[in-house]
Amino acid sequence: MLSFFKKYKWFLIVVIVLSAIILTLFYLALKPKKMLPIYNPSMVNPELVDSTIQYISKYHTIADFSFTNQNGKIISQKDYEGKIYVADFFFTTCGSICPKMTTNLADVQKAFINNPKVMLLSHTVFPETDNVAVLKEYAKKNGVIDTKWNLVTGDKKQIYTMARKSYLAVKLGKPEELYDMVHTENFVLVDTKRRVRGFYDGTKKEEMERLIEDINFLCTQ
Repeated sequence: MLSFFKKYKWFLIVVIVLSAIILTLFYLALKPKKMLPIYNPSMVNPELVDSTIQYISKYHTIADFSFTNQNGKIISQKDYEGKIYVADFFFTTCGSICPKMTTNLADVQKAFINNPKVMLLSHTVFPETDNVAVLKEYAKKNGVIDTKWNLVTGDKKQIYTMARKSYLAVKLGKPEELYDMVHTENFVLVDTKRRVRGFYDGTKKEEMERLIEDINFLCTQ
């Protein structure tokens, strides 16, 4: 038996290597390819979507917008053209989920600090109090990098409309208060074609790992 292995040693090595290669190729061919859904209003919890668009099942994209950031600069969809970005809704005096969300979004900022294709966009749900000066102080406190992350304020109706009709991510507030809304823990992933590709719990570290993985995936597409 030993003499047999010695005689055919190289033949057996070649067979083993080829078998390993073939099995690997079969595995890669049969392994399901990673996919990210393209979210439309009909796929999302109706509580987070304006009733006028809940029926829409395809071709949903983020609408044009214009807000003012922490530096007093007007930020529009043109600043995010061709970008992959994460959007969320917060307010600077929030003492519950916002601190965790901001800390976690800062981690996402750090993960893509050298990737100009990835940006962040945080909207205040209390624009009446979160003015430019307040947002600037909040940005400094939380390590916001101006070229990577915009904290924006503006017309409350427009923010409401973006939250409910574009990002599909915010619940209604008090019925008696016009354009009132309750921000959620949702981070919304948007691709270069302005399509919603994912929702993530911004308070959980494990969700940030998933978000970073999905951003990396979109970067390769």
